[in-house]
Parts: sequence; structure tokens; C-alpha cells
Amino acid sequence: MDPTSRRRWLALGLVGLVGLVGPVWAAPNKPKPRAAPAKPAPRGAVRQQAAPSAAPATPPKIVQREPALVPRLTAAAPEGPFYSGPGPVRPDISEGLPGVPLEVRFVVVDQTAMPFAGALVDLWHCDAKGVYSGFAAQGEQGDIDTRGRTFLRGRQATDRNGVAAFRTIYPGWYPGRTTHLHFKIWNGENTVLTSQLFMPDALSEYLYTQLDDYRRDRLRDTLNSNDSIALQAGNSLLGSVREEREQYVVTLAVAVDRSARLTPEPTPLGEAAPRPPVATGFGLDSAERRQALVPGRR
Repeated sequence: MDPTSRRRWLALGLVGLVGLVGPVWAAPNKPKPRAAPAKPAPRGAVRQQAAPSAAPATPPKIVQREPALVPRLTAAAPEGPFYSGPGPVRPDISEGLPGVPLEVRFVVVDQTAMPFAGALVDLWHCDAKGVYSGFAAQGEQGDIDTRGRTFLRGRQATDRNGVAAFRTIYPGWYPGRTTHLHFKIWNGENTVLTSQLFMPDALSEYLYTQLDDYRRDRLRDTLNSNDSIALQAGNSLLGSVREEREQYVVTLAVAVDRSARLTPEPTPLGEAAPRPPVATGFGLDSAERRQALVPGRR
């Protein structure tokens, strides 16, 4: 190749090389524009935030509350002829008398269903043969005199749960009345309830006919089903009985009005319930007596 041709070839190659790299030199990458800084909010202004795209708010749940429970007040019953005033303060009123051990538990609440702590409970009842302490002319022949005695009488204050418990014996019976125990509830010096506690007839019947301490030469003539006082009082005075290894436990829930002020009107001796149709003529195994003794068969 002659010198002239070599110079022409070099010139053409240089021009082509410049054409390839020229656009790079001519159009360098331009920097991206930066966003303008946010202006500070004026002093005291509240910053606005965009609301998130959340689900619709659930409406508040409305809770319906039950009205306050108001207990039905326990039924009253006659004081009877054998109340001799407040008994001695003691939990054991048995004084060693013969009979089946019994614990009597009162659970006392007031008219707002709150435990009635500090209420005074008086309890008194007859012995296994139907005799009360402190009175003369008792027994089948009217020849028993217990004046000066205090057996099966006592008083206690309820604890913070409204409970007062007495240790005693299962009561006996006397003509004209079903098996029962007398009690009073006091608020300080005021009597707020005078009433009676009744025992299950079937249990009483078994004890009275099977145990020497209670057995008589005849059957009792009055049951819960034909005692006018028990019938008028209703189920609120039927005790709940539980059998334990060494004793029976009877529990009675009692609701009283703290503000009540009662004037006791004792029932004179001899004005108890009239003689019932379930009498001594009905044998122990008679259908008529079973019908009177067992619930659901009356």
C-alpha cells in the first residue's frame, strides 16, 4: 500500500471511531431533580395525617344487665307458747340430752340479698319426748315441770357470711303439731322475724318409730301436710337436710328486712293446729299414711 492510500485509510477509521463515542461525550447522564424540602408547619398548627384504609368501625356492643336480685322475705310463723326470752349465748344447746345429733345452720341475708353479719339468732325447740325447758304442765299427762331449765335454747350472732350454727338434737313431737323448731332474728334490739323451721316428714317418721329416745306408744297425729302453720308458711321454711357420719345437718336460708320492727304476739297454749285427718287410726304401713308422708303422693 502506497503512503497516500495508508493516510486515507487511517483518516476514515478515525472519523468512524469519533462517530461511535461522540454521543457519549455529547449527552452525559443528567442528575434526577430532587424534591423540594417540605416547608415547616406554622407554629401551633395540627399536622394532618391521611386516614388509613381500614375496615368500617364495629359499633359498640350493648350489654343488658339483669336487675338486682331481691330475695323473697322468709315467711313469719307464730312464736308459740314456749318462748321464755332470749336464750343463753352458746353454739351447743343440747346440754347432753338423749337424741340424734343435729346441727342447725341459718344463712341470713337482708332485703338486698347481702349477708346479714351481726344479726342475732334465737333458737328453741322441744326434746325427744316433746317437752320444752322452762315451763310446767307438759307431757302426755301434763305432769312434767321444767321450770328453771334452759336445755335446747340458745342465741348466736351471725358471722360475716350471715351464718349461725347450733349443735343440738333432732326434736321430738307433741299432739297437734308437726316436727318444728322455733327461731327469731334480731337486728340489735329489734325483732325482724319470728318463725319456725320444719323437718322432712319421712325422716321424722323413721326416727320416731325406730329409736328408743323418740318412740311412743302411738304415732304422731300431725304432719307437715296437715299442720295449719306449716301449710301457711309454705316451702320457704322447709329445711334442707344433709346426712353426715355423726349427725344430720339442716340448713335454712333466711331473708329479712333489716328495718322491720315486730311486736311478738305469742300463741296461747292449746291454740295450735286442729287435730288432723292423719290420726292414730292409720297404721304405720297404711297407704293413707304413706300418702301423707311422701312428697308426690299427696
